[in-house]
Amino acid sequence: MNSFEEYEQAAHSGRPALQLLSLGAGVQSTALTLMAVGGELGRLDGAIFADTGWEPRRVYTHVDRLEVELSKAGIPLYRVRKGNLRADTLDPATRFVSVPYFTRNADGTEGMGRRQCTAEYKLGPINRKVRELLGAAPPNYRTVPRGRTAVQWIGFSSDEIHRVNDRRENRYTTKRYPLIELGMSRKDCERWLRARGWGDVAKSACLGCPYHGNAQWRAIRRNAEEWADVVDFDHRIRKGGIRSGRPELDGEAFLHRSRVPLETAPIGRITRTERVDAQLEIYDEFAEQGDPNGCSPYGCRSGVPTVAKLRLGEEAQRGA
Repeated sequence: MNSFEEYEQAAHSGRPALQLLSLGAGVQSTALTLMAVGGELGRLDGAIFADTGWEPRRVYTHVDRLEVELSKAGIPLYRVRKGNLRADTLDPATRFVSVPYFTRNADGTEGMGRRQCTAEYKLGPINRKVRELLGAAPPNYRTVPRGRTAVQWIGFSSDEIHRVNDRRENRYTTKRYPLIELGMSRKDCERWLRARGWGDVAKSACLGCPYHGNAQWRAIRRNAEEWADVVDFDHRIRKGGIRSGRPELDGEAFLHRSRVPLETAPIGRITRTERVDAQLEIYDEFAEQGDPNGCSPYGCRSGVPTVAKLRLGEEAQRGA
């Protein structure tokens, strides 16, 4: 039985499952949120946003805007948080936070650190909130009463089907992927959002996420305060952090994949993917707005170009 069949079964059972959206605040989950608000996906009982404490300011502004729309539909937004990822990473008094930095070892070999930050600062707080909403007892909210279940809506799009994992992690939650049910890709979501006045949705990720592409680093650089923050952080993690008076790495760690300090990293380089995306955006603009040149009687481009017509006329006169 797949996740959607389980969702349907729960909806028609004597104990309807809580319908909870994992809100990342990026393109796909924003589309899901607005579809749910519009009643296009069935009942939604709540949305959960995991705040790492180190999101770009525009993400927090975006979440505030989504909360207004959710409240109009009577859907609560729950903001959960374990701590501040930046501060915790640099604090020698806290447990070491494993972030997937790009590393260069003392012998010259290169690699990446393990990624535990997502599990600890996003999945963990979200799952804790789900258990709380299902009636688990405080203060730890560990044990969900038998018979209470939730369906977690996850914003993977059709081009991300390889990310789908229907493995049951516990007895009280199942997953649903509404965008995949609808056959919607990320580009479809972007078009859907633009048509409804939500065209400026940033990719949601921590300010200092090593998985940023050059386009995201350039976007951060446009905000002087946030850029200074990540450049400073990049310098501070060069040895991976300090615990018990000694560095965590024998080599060095970097935020950018080039493994050079962020302020000198080649973030101005436009990748092939970015060029393709830019071309698609131009095509989308034509589809949405029409030809920007319109159909002026003095600028119509149909038929043979005017210059060619003039030359044909001159040749006809010479032939006569």
